[in-house]
Amino acid sequence: QAHLVESGGGLVQPGGSLTLSCAASENILSFSVIHWYRQAPGEQRRVVAFITREDITNYMVSVKGRFTISRDNAKNTVYLQMNSLKPEDTAVYYCNGRREPNVYWGQGTQVTVSL
Repeated sequence: QAHLVESGGGLVQPGGSLTLSCAASENILSFSVIHWYRQAPGEQRRVVAFITREDITNYMVSVKGRFTISRDNAKNTVYLQMNSLKPEDTAVYYCNGRREPNVYWGQGTQVTVSL
């Protein structure tokens, strides 16, 4: 049973930056794809970005140019670098790893963008 653990959330002012980490308990490349999701209060969980084993990446439209997803294979960790943060980025951020036929979720980390 693989485990994913997010960290790096916190309170940041608008325009600020945070880097989230998603650490896997096993070889990160055993997952075909790692997604970052976020869920704001009263809203559905939505995909923010993903990175595949082959290093293909993609982003939701509202974060393109501001967020960057990357992976450190030696540390079995996927990162989400978030710049120029806006209040609407406030949410609980989750990482999700797919290793067929299973999908694994982390516990989430809170990001709050506010003055």
